[in-house]
Amino acid sequence: MHYISTRGGMRPARFTEVLLSGLAPDGGLVVPLALPSLSADCLEAWRCLDYAALASKVIGLFATDVPEADLQTMTAVAYGPQRFPAPVVPVRDHSAVVAGLHLVGLSEGPTMAFKDLAMQFLGQAVPYVLDKQGQVLNILGATSGDTGSAAEHAFRGQDAVNVFMLSPAGRMSPVQRAQMYSLHDPNIHNIAVEGVFDDCQDLVKTLSNDIAFKERYSLGAVNSINIGRIVAQAVYYVWAWLRVTDRVEERRRSDFQVDVCVPSGNFGNVYAGHIVRSMGLPIRRLIVATNENNVLEEFFSTGIYTPRSAEATLATSSPSMDISKASNLERFLWSLLGPERFSRAWRELEDCGSLDLSDQVERIREEFGFIAMSSSHAKRLETIRFMSSHGVTVDPHTADGITTALNLMEPSFPTLVLETARPEKFLGTVGEALGFPQPIPNTVSKLLALPQRKTTITADEQELRTIIATNAVTANSSTFQ
Repeated sequence: MHYISTRGGMRPARFTEVLLSGLAPDGGLVVPLALPSLSADCLEAWRCLDYAALASKVIGLFATDVPEADLQTMTAVAYGPQRFPAPVVPVRDHSAVVAGLHLVGLSEGPTMAFKDLAMQFLGQAVPYVLDKQGQVLNILGATSGDTGSAAEHAFRGQDAVNVFMLSPAGRMSPVQRAQMYSLHDPNIHNIAVEGVFDDCQDLVKTLSNDIAFKERYSLGAVNSINIGRIVAQAVYYVWAWLRVTDRVEERRRSDFQVDVCVPSGNFGNVYAGHIVRSMGLPIRRLIVATNENNVLEEFFSTGIYTPRSAEATLATSSPSMDISKASNLERFLWSLLGPERFSRAWRELEDCGSLDLSDQVERIREEFGFIAMSSSHAKRLETIRFMSSHGVTVDPHTADGITTALNLMEPSFPTLVLETARPEKFLGTVGEALGFPQPIPNTVSKLLALPQRKTTITADEQELRTIIATNAVTANSSTFQ
């Protein structure tokens, strides 16, 4: 398996060569040169595997330069009982509530969000590659709430890895802030940016595109632009399909189609679904659920993609989706248009601030299976109340997914909603929906009481450069200062 850049300026490279870099050298995103196939026989052979073993098989299709035994060791640690309770990803059938509705539990990990599933693997894979290559890494990332804590918990205390994580000041939930800012490990640096997530993301891209600075300070990324994240997220789509079809007659399993509804902001999670669908996993439709920051809904409904400014990005009650520039959409546009037309389209987007692909809407829906819908504060509160009346408590992002699924589900096709976070992370919104304050679990109370540490900056790249230059780990460092 080799990888190239969406922008066409990178030689084909192997998985271990692209894992540490985030962006490609030409500023594009890394994509597989060609995809492997998932045959019915292959899927059936994997049915009996536990999650860690399945992860080594799926990831192994993409990381062909990593020995199978090493992958098995990494996934066994990443998805072991010290990090996730069995079965790691529970798939719950809620057909008694709504016929065909399933929730895929992705938030059972240490930071109670789906980002843990990819990040815990990277927490094993990145040090493995660094050790093999005799390198160090300074991770520069941006988070709207969950990526940051997942990354910091995966890499805290590691001598060869430093984490500089940008977050939008005042725009995360109290639990999200506490999970990040309460970490005092010397290799963890929390940087609150006066602005929105897109400002944080722009700073990361600016410094990542400065090749000299990037090389001098060994910068890499573990945001959703990192191909390792995408590969690890592909695993739970395969796992969820296998669990749903466990209950299907064997003769009907091989082509049993499901719909998958994915709450989405930066398009990384649902892009992983696009990858495995393209490989042959029987997913009929990929349903993109957004909140009020609905640039993705606009694109999949009209074919027109218009990223919004920081000032036009709303602060909502599903804050991890408060994103108006979906970075991973670039990967899908590349696969949709092909390299030559993609290059022209990308120049149009950069020059005009908008991209008109209205001639591709039918193809996007029919060939690639994408449809989309947005939710709102009132709708997510209504959905939280509805699910609670049936004994199921969900967080506001998952509520956006369920809201969308309930509107777009079709009979005879099970719909799997990816549960993105535990409700404990958003007790204020859950309490608002249910009409009374939610009890705070003891573990959360202890977390909120911990002292917090962060550095606040304006959306100024020079301030960020100074912080990195002062604190970066280098190949000559034996300990962090």
